Amino acid sequence: HNSLITSIAKMDKTPLKMFELAVSCINTEEPPKDNTVYLSKRDLFAFFNVSDNDKHSRFKQAVEKMQKQAFFQIKEEQGKGCKFKRIVPIPYVEWTDYNDEVKIEFHREIMPYLINLKKNFTQHALSDIAELNSKYSIILYRWLSMQYNQY
Repeated sequence: HNSLITSIAKMDKTPLKMFELAVSCINTEEPPKDNTVYLSKRDLFAFFNVSDNDKHSRFKQAVEKMQKQAFFQIKEEQGKGCKFKRIVPIPYVEWTDYNDEVKIEFHREIMPYLINLKKNFTQHALSDIAELNSKYSIILYRWLSMQYNQY
């Protein structure tokens, strides 16, 4: 869905990668009934290739930044004109300092778009995205993957 791709462009690299990682956890065959996915902090740190003592505070900052930056503006053509939606995709994130699990809850309104996007376009590997060094390379990679998978 093109409007998701362009909305994703408003995020910085780290929040964008975190968002991609969370979306990759959605099972499109059986989407979570409560719109919630679970990640391990160990996997997150490995994905971002961080192992220093400051990783927990950087993780917290990345979550905060993702929630501030991640919003989607969706424009849908309708009979008389256009309908506009603005959705914050991840309104709730929960973790503790003593457990490995991170709970990420997607907004119910964004789930159909993410499921559709994942089913149709995002057959790209997360390992590829992990290697990309700028938000623009991630966005371009996603867009090129979308174009490639349409044919």
